[in-house]
Amino acid sequence: MTHSTARPNRWARNLLGAVALVFAASPSFAEYIEVPATGSVAEVADRLEAAAQKAGATVFARVDHASGAAAVDMELPDATLVIFGNPMLGTPAMQQDVRAGVVLPLRVLVADEDGKTMLIYQSVDAMFADTDVDTDAEFAKKMTGALDKLTAAAAKE
Repeated sequence: MTHSTARPNRWARNLLGAVALVFAASPSFAEYIEVPATGSVAEVADRLEAAAQKAGATVFARVDHASGAAAVDMELPDATLVIFGNPMLGTPAMQQDVRAGVVLPLRVLVADEDGKTMLIYQSVDAMFADTDVDTDAEFAKKMTGALDKLTAAAAKE
């Protein structure tokens, strides 16, 4: 009588290795940073917009997703996307890879998540994961700092 152990066969080991390699070689899943905030979605979005303008950024748009949903007789909790940027930071990214323009200007979603207002944004590393943008470059570090600083300012009353 032969005794078998619970080891995967060669085919299964190769498959597992291939799957692991695909995940290791793939860009990371989108990394989102969530910052809790005090106040309503509208109040926090106003504070974010004011903080961005005070920092010298241009606010390009404000998208009220809940109003959009209501316009087609659907419901969403309050959710407002604030789109802003500074060409001094965005232009160098696009000079390295024009595809950076797909994720620029910067954007932060202010949303009601189960009764709590949250500021939600993608990390700079995740934003540029599928591009040739050097996320160690000074402009990328400044983008990270700006997102951190502006969302922290907007989070407080």
